[in-house]
Amino acid sequence: MGTLIYTSIFFLTLRSTARRGPGRRGRLGATGGTMPSGRQRPGAAAAPAEETGRSQWVVIAPGSVTDLPKKPDSGPLFTQLRNPSTGQAALYLFSSDAHQLFELKAFHEEYRSWFIGQAVQHDGRLFFATPVDPLFLVLFYLNKAEKEQGKFQPLDQILVDEEFSSCVMLLQCRSISQSIHHIADEKEICGKKFYKYSEEKTLKWLKKKVNQTVKVLKEHDVCVGGRVHSATFISGKEVPDATEEDYIRFAHGLLSEYFPEELSTALAKYLCLPPVTPPSSEPASKKRKLSDAPVEAEEDYTKFNSSDLKNKKGSSKMSAAQKALAKVDKSGMKAISSFFSSKTKATK
Repeated sequence: MGTLIYTSIFFLTLRSTARRGPGRRGRLGATGGTMPSGRQRPGAAAAPAEETGRSQWVVIAPGSVTDLPKKPDSGPLFTQLRNPSTGQAALYLFSSDAHQLFELKAFHEEYRSWFIGQAVQHDGRLFFATPVDPLFLVLFYLNKAEKEQGKFQPLDQILVDEEFSSCVMLLQCRSISQSIHHIADEKEICGKKFYKYSEEKTLKWLKKKVNQTVKVLKEHDVCVGGRVHSATFISGKEVPDATEEDYIRFAHGLLSEYFPEELSTALAKYLCLPPVTPPSSEPASKKRKLSDAPVEAEEDYTKFNSSDLKNKKGSSKMSAAQKALAKVDKSGMKAISSFFSSKTKATK
């Protein structure tokens, strides 16, 4: 049986205060709630975006996302931040109190729409909001500041991005102040704290993340070997069990989606993972030798001449029908080939 992770579906509406551009953001109002048995809660209907000037999406998320605070102008914040792996724009969602960060993954199919109440939502994408450690996003800016300045700085000066101004909201996440020491060296001067990226601490922290991921993979019996197969598929060949290296490499690949490639390479060396050699496209025994010399025949095919073929044909055994046909009197009969020969003109 599968595990039900989320039990709430919300219709989140981006208000008209959203700005255009790579760092656009807007407050999300929850216009819907849980949908038991696939039915919408009363009062969750939303007007089409074309009529209200608003955009809305269907999001599967934990209930804590839409625990609205008492302030009327606050709520879940939909925004774009830099992907910590690529540095490109990606969708994220801050909880109502901005203490939690969620990444949004969209499931999109062509020609898909939603029926919400009495309206049709033309955007048929389905978004999944999953919690993400905001320290990964802070790590991106710490690494960047180390390359550009290489000195201790206050965290609010490190988290500065003209294109993605919402990155400063990462400071409101509770886990940042509690876990920033895992990836940075810290100094305190006159009661103010300054930070500087530390690769050594970061690799130790990422190794712990890898070990935790490996533990979860084993507990849930996730297939991580070179041959991934379905649980209901029965193979005639024995599938070898995954090794510890397979689990570590798989966990390393999952976590590498949250930090740059150069750090991923450094982590692989820190974990003592050997480089992956791509499999050969053709077995070694079947590879052809490339040479400029002419190809010579390995056997003498001239020995199979016509006389040998006639002897073999004559020595072959005849069936009972062929023997009976051979005993028939053929006198006065013409051969079949005579009917297909050209006719000779009669002489006058």
